[in-house]
Amino acid sequence: MDGPMTLTDLLTPAAVISPLRANGKKQALQELAQHAALVTGLPERDLFEALLQRERLGSTGIGDGIAIPHGRMPGIDRLVGLFARAEKPIDFDALDGQPVDIIFVLIAPEGAGADHLKALARVARVLRNHAVLEQVRKIRDPAAIYAVLAESAAKAA
Repeated sequence: MDGPMTLTDLLTPAAVISPLRANGKKQALQELAQHAALVTGLPERDLFEALLQRERLGSTGIGDGIAIPHGRMPGIDRLVGLFARAEKPIDFDALDGQPVDIIFVLIAPEGAGADHLKALARVARVLRNHAVLEQVRKIRDPAAIYAVLAESAAKAA
């Protein structure tokens, strides 16, 4: 990949889910896997398993109501992101014990290596920007959320 990767390299407007309706972590991951299957063309079951396996290693809830579930998948040739704003905060066993309402899923090719880690860092950086977080928490419309994320991604690049 040439130059620094931005959030919009990972995310399309179709990959923004708002509101995500889920009552718990597992249900949220299921909903996200379903949506990821539409975006990537990969089997929903495999996506769910990959995300669930990663959560078993330790929660991807990074604090501030944010979680970044991620997994590697065969049959995909680029990093793909999905952004979701939960209707009601979900208990995600986050590091700070706070429920999660902002979820960014990252699906990486099996051999993604450093790109995968760079993408995770980039996502975390954008989402830790309190102005961005405040904005996306107020917005319900997926297209408007995408616009805020794209704008902040351009500034962060």
